[in-house]
Amino acid sequence: MGDGGTGAGTGAPSWWSHPDGSTGRGAGFRLPPDRLPAAAPGPTSRPQPSEPPAPAASGRGGTGLRIAVLAVFAVLCAGLLGGGVGAVVQGTRQGGRITLRPATEAGVSRPADTTAGVVKAALPGVVYLSVRTAGQSVTGTGTGIVLDGAGHILTNNHVVAPAGRPGQVTVTFSTGQRHPAALVGRDVDSDLAVIQVKGVRGLRPLALGSAAGLQVGDPVVAIGAPFGLVGTVTSGILSAKDRPLTSGSASSGTGLAHLDALQTDAPINPGNSGGPLLDSAGTVVGVNTVIRSATADSADPYAADDEAGSIGLGFAIPIDRAIRVAEQLVNTGRADRTTIGATLLPDHTGSAEVGSVSRTGTAARAGLRAGDLVTAVDGNPVTSAADLVALIRGGSPGQRAVLTLWRDGDVRSLSVLLRSAPGSAPADSA
Repeated sequence: MGDGGTGAGTGAPSWWSHPDGSTGRGAGFRLPPDRLPAAAPGPTSRPQPSEPPAPAASGRGGTGLRIAVLAVFAVLCAGLLGGGVGAVVQGTRQGGRITLRPATEAGVSRPADTTAGVVKAALPGVVYLSVRTAGQSVTGTGTGIVLDGAGHILTNNHVVAPAGRPGQVTVTFSTGQRHPAALVGRDVDSDLAVIQVKGVRGLRPLALGSAAGLQVGDPVVAIGAPFGLVGTVTSGILSAKDRPLTSGSASSGTGLAHLDALQTDAPINPGNSGGPLLDSAGTVVGVNTVIRSATADSADPYAADDEAGSIGLGFAIPIDRAIRVAEQLVNTGRADRTTIGATLLPDHTGSAEVGSVSRTGTAARAGLRAGDLVTAVDGNPVTSAADLVALIRGGSPGQRAVLTLWRDGDVRSLSVLLRSAPGSAPADSA
């Protein structure tokens, strides 16, 4: 998901929508008619007394009627005078107008397990990044997750290296304070990176959870800086798990990332990249990374430089993989990949066709053969080589994955051990 800046200008950015729409010069915010306050009676809206009755015949009856009319008129005058005095006392007169003073909002307690409670606890552990790359006039933006008191911050690779080259990163904390950060390490394949700020006290690391226990329909909350609007909170549900996708492109500077992603309908926009996806307990379950756009390039529907807004299809890297990669980046500066030792044919569609199997890989020991058509991993559909690569690399070394495949017209299942291999690998290597 792209995190480019909004650009400079004297007017409002083009993506900003005025509440009244584009109504031309002089248009301003207007309350809907049903929200307009009723006009208070004033000197210009004084009701007029009704026409006096015709003179009555002289005598006691006529005198009584005149006294009654005078009494009613006196009451009306007193009411108008009292209302005017009351308005002056309760409001502040400004050129004949009255400035109404809103009532003071009473404090309301919000338990920790409510969305407001979760957000209040999490906001100090979320930071906002601006990245300037040499030779580029536009500053990229993104979000980060404070990992520890030593100043390590987790974010996306495409945030810190938007053109394939790391830029100068400045971190803005929830207090508004700013501090430069240094790159610790980055991994293209997982689209993750770790940066560090030094000499900063009072850091509030976020609690890291696990995506393993999530179920579709669970509530989630995203925090980030969409289009530079820091501290933006959105909420939704977990729409799907184990959604294989490939973001970026081999020809772009950001490279290809293979993700076994969490899908959510919580609105995510450019600038949310690298920020946390939280569960109802306030623990981080994912790192918000890409969105699917309605106008995405068909060759790269999850483009990292896509500046379109949310259509309810956002994707996050499960925190389980993010933790594993972050630990490797901090400890060694590079991350391993998960593999089974198979090469795939990239042009095959409908399933993943195995091109070759390494004799030293775990796939060979499980019985996988060249020509096998893999249709699912742990029950998750596989429709291309990229799907199989994403699902394998999203797994944890030491776990087992069940491959469903076609061979010689029969459906078979193989249990394959996932293992860790150093360095990068071709896009068609699982």
